[in-house]
Amino acid sequence: MPRLFMLLAGATPPGRHTEQHDVFFGIAETAADLVPGLRAFWPDAGKGLHVDAWRAVTVVNGYRVEVQEGAVDTGMHRLFFINLGGYKKDQFDEFHYKMIVAAPDKAAAVLAAKQTAFFRHTGFKGAPAHIDDKYGVDVDDVYAIADILPPSVKDRYRLVLTPAETELPEDEIHLGYFRLDRAEQWGK
Repeated sequence: MPRLFMLLAGATPPGRHTEQHDVFFGIAETAADLVPGLRAFWPDAGKGLHVDAWRAVTVVNGYRVEVQEGAVDTGMHRLFFINLGGYKKDQFDEFHYKMIVAAPDKAAAVLAAKQTAFFRHTGFKGAPAHIDDKYGVDVDDVYAIADILPPSVKDRYRLVLTPAETELPEDEIHLGYFRLDRAEQWGK
Protein backbone atom coordinates (compact mmCIF):
# COMPACT_ATOMS: atom_id res chain seq x y z
CA MET A 1 0.00 0.00 0.00
CA PRO A 2 1.56 3.36 -0.97
CA ARG A 3 2.25 5.88 1.78
CA LEU A 4 3.45 9.46 1.97
CA PHE A 5 7.06 9.79 3.11
CA MET A 6 9.06 12.79 4.29
CA LEU A 7 12.84 12.51 3.91
CA LEU A 8 15.50 14.90 5.18
CA ALA A 9 18.24 14.66 2.57
CA GLY A 10 21.79 15.74 3.31
CA ALA A 11 24.91 16.27 1.21
CA THR A 12 27.97 18.44 0.89
CA PRO A 13 27.65 19.46 -2.76
CA PRO A 14 30.80 20.36 -4.70
CA GLY A 15 32.05 23.81 -3.73
CA ARG A 16 30.33 23.84 -0.31
CA HIS A 17 32.05 23.79 3.08
CA THR A 18 29.23 22.42 5.22
CA GLU A 19 26.55 19.82 4.81
CA GLN A 20 23.37 21.15 3.23
CA HIS A 21 19.87 19.78 3.78
CA ASP A 22 16.57 19.73 1.97
CA VAL A 23 13.24 17.99 2.48
CA PHE A 24 11.83 15.59 -0.09
CA PHE A 25 8.26 14.26 -0.12
CA GLY A 26 7.28 11.20 -2.09
CA ILE A 27 4.75 8.41 -2.27
CA ALA A 28 5.88 4.79 -2.35
CA GLU A 29 5.49 1.42 -0.67
CA THR A 30 8.71 1.93 1.34
CA ALA A 31 11.11 4.81 2.00
CA ALA A 32 13.81 2.89 0.12
CA ASP A 33 11.64 2.98 -3.03
CA LEU A 34 12.13 6.77 -3.09
CA VAL A 35 15.89 6.66 -3.76
CA PRO A 36 15.64 7.24 -7.56
CA GLY A 37 13.22 10.14 -7.01
CA LEU A 38 15.49 11.64 -4.36
CA ARG A 39 18.49 11.48 -6.70
CA ALA A 40 16.44 13.20 -9.42
CA PHE A 41 15.27 15.83 -6.91
CA TRP A 42 18.83 16.80 -5.93
CA PRO A 43 21.12 15.82 -8.84
CA ASP A 44 23.94 18.23 -7.92
CA ALA A 45 24.26 16.79 -4.39
CA GLY A 46 26.98 14.43 -5.57
CA LYS A 47 27.99 11.01 -4.31
CA GLY A 48 27.54 11.94 -0.67
CA LEU A 49 23.76 12.30 -0.94
CA HIS A 50 22.18 10.53 2.02
CA VAL A 51 19.13 10.70 4.29
CA ASP A 52 19.47 12.02 7.85
CA ALA A 53 15.85 11.44 8.88
CA TRP A 54 12.70 9.95 7.42
CA ARG A 55 9.16 9.15 8.39
CA ALA A 56 6.07 7.63 6.88
CA VAL A 57 3.44 10.35 7.28
CA THR A 58 0.33 8.61 8.56
CA VAL A 59 -0.86 10.92 11.36
CA VAL A 60 -0.81 14.73 11.51
CA ASN A 61 -2.40 16.70 14.37
CA GLY A 62 -5.39 14.41 14.82
CA TYR A 63 -5.88 13.41 11.18
CA ARG A 64 -5.19 10.04 9.62
CA VAL A 65 -3.26 10.49 6.34
CA GLU A 66 -3.97 8.04 3.54
CA VAL A 67 -2.83 7.84 -0.04
CA GLN A 68 -5.46 6.97 -2.63
CA GLU A 69 -5.43 6.53 -6.38
CA GLY A 70 -6.70 9.54 -8.28
CA ALA A 71 -5.43 13.08 -8.52
CA VAL A 72 -8.57 14.93 -7.46
CA ASP A 73 -8.50 16.15 -3.85
CA THR A 74 -11.92 16.85 -2.36
CA GLY A 75 -10.98 17.01 1.32
CA MET A 76 -11.65 19.88 3.69
CA HIS A 77 -8.10 19.78 5.08
CA ARG A 78 -4.75 19.65 3.30
CA LEU A 79 -1.24 18.93 4.48
CA PHE A 80 1.18 21.84 4.61
CA PHE A 81 4.95 21.73 5.01
CA ILE A 82 6.38 24.61 7.02
CA ASN A 83 10.05 25.27 7.69
CA LEU A 84 10.46 27.58 10.67
CA GLY A 85 13.76 29.39 11.12
CA GLY A 86 15.05 31.10 14.24
CA TYR A 87 18.09 32.27 16.14
CA LYS A 88 19.52 31.91 19.62
CA LYS A 89 21.56 34.70 21.10
CA ASP A 90 25.33 34.16 20.76
CA GLN A 91 24.87 31.04 18.59
CA PHE A 92 26.49 31.27 15.12
CA ASP A 93 23.69 29.40 13.39
CA GLU A 94 20.15 29.57 12.14
CA PHE A 95 18.06 26.83 13.72
CA HIS A 96 15.18 25.16 11.88
CA TYR A 97 12.04 23.33 12.85
CA LYS A 98 10.34 21.44 10.04
CA MET A 99 6.71 20.60 10.53
CA ILE A 100 3.66 19.23 8.77
CA VAL A 101 0.27 20.74 9.57
CA ALA A 102 -3.21 19.55 8.60
CA ALA A 103 -5.28 22.67 7.99
CA PRO A 104 -8.04 23.94 5.72
CA ASP A 105 -5.79 26.61 4.15
CA LYS A 106 -2.38 28.31 4.29
CA ALA A 107 -3.50 30.95 6.78
CA ALA A 108 -4.60 28.31 9.29
CA ALA A 109 -1.35 26.37 8.74
CA VAL A 110 0.72 29.49 9.43
CA LEU A 111 -1.32 30.23 12.55
CA ALA A 112 -0.62 26.69 13.81
CA ALA A 113 3.11 27.12 13.11
CA LYS A 114 3.17 30.35 15.09
CA GLN A 115 1.75 28.51 18.12
CA THR A 116 4.72 26.15 18.39
CA ALA A 117 7.23 26.49 21.20
CA PHE A 118 9.97 26.86 18.57
CA PHE A 119 8.34 29.94 17.04
CA ARG A 120 7.56 31.53 20.41
CA HIS A 121 10.94 30.86 22.04
CA THR A 122 13.48 31.03 19.23
CA GLY A 123 14.57 34.48 18.22
CA PHE A 124 15.26 37.77 19.90
CA LYS A 125 15.07 41.49 19.14
CA GLY A 126 16.59 42.05 15.71
CA ALA A 127 16.50 38.34 14.83
CA PRO A 128 12.94 37.05 15.26
CA ALA A 129 11.74 33.54 14.48
CA HIS A 130 10.28 33.36 10.99
CA ILE A 131 8.79 31.06 8.43
CA ASP A 132 11.74 30.28 6.21
CA ASP A 133 13.32 28.77 3.13
CA LYS A 134 12.21 27.81 -0.36
CA TYR A 135 9.11 25.98 0.91
CA GLY A 136 8.20 28.78 3.28
CA VAL A 137 9.94 32.00 2.21
CA ASP A 138 7.37 34.06 4.05
CA VAL A 139 3.83 33.73 5.27
CA ASP A 140 2.50 33.77 1.71
CA ASP A 141 4.73 30.91 0.52
CA VAL A 142 3.85 27.97 2.74
CA TYR A 143 3.33 25.02 0.40
CA ALA A 144 0.68 22.36 0.35
CA ILE A 145 2.53 19.04 0.24
CA ALA A 146 0.36 17.83 -2.63
CA ASP A 147 1.72 20.75 -4.69
CA ILE A 148 5.41 19.89 -4.16
CA LEU A 149 5.22 16.15 -4.81
CA PRO A 150 7.00 14.94 -7.97
CA PRO A 151 4.77 15.44 -11.04
CA SER A 152 4.36 11.72 -11.73
CA VAL A 153 3.11 11.24 -8.17
CA LYS A 154 0.72 14.22 -8.26
CA ASP A 155 -0.89 12.84 -11.40
CA ARG A 156 -1.47 9.42 -9.85
CA TYR A 157 -2.28 9.89 -6.16
CA ARG A 158 -4.13 12.12 -3.75
CA LEU A 159 -3.74 12.60 -0.03
CA VAL A 160 -6.88 12.00 2.01
CA LEU A 161 -7.14 13.32 5.57
CA THR A 162 -9.72 11.81 7.91
CA PRO A 163 -10.31 13.01 11.48
CA ALA A 164 -9.19 10.28 13.86
CA GLU A 165 -11.94 8.93 16.09
CA THR A 166 -9.40 7.99 18.75
CA GLU A 167 -5.97 9.32 19.58
CA LEU A 168 -3.43 7.79 17.21
CA PRO A 169 0.23 7.18 18.00
CA GLU A 170 2.65 9.68 16.47
CA ASP A 171 4.60 8.63 13.40
CA GLU A 172 7.96 7.07 14.14
CA ILE A 173 10.85 9.32 13.11
CA HIS A 174 13.94 7.45 11.94
CA LEU A 175 17.18 9.36 12.65
CA GLY A 176 20.72 8.59 11.58
CA TYR A 177 22.96 8.48 8.55
CA PHE A 178 21.07 6.44 5.94
CA ARG A 179 23.19 5.65 2.89
CA LEU A 180 21.28 5.44 -0.38
CA ASP A 181 23.19 2.33 -1.50
CA ARG A 182 21.89 0.56 1.63
CA ALA A 183 18.31 1.82 1.47
CA GLU A 184 16.88 -1.71 1.63
CA GLN A 185 18.12 -1.80 5.26
CA TRP A 186 16.31 1.35 6.37
CA GLY A 187 13.84 0.70 9.14
CA LYS A 188 15.22 -2.76 9.92
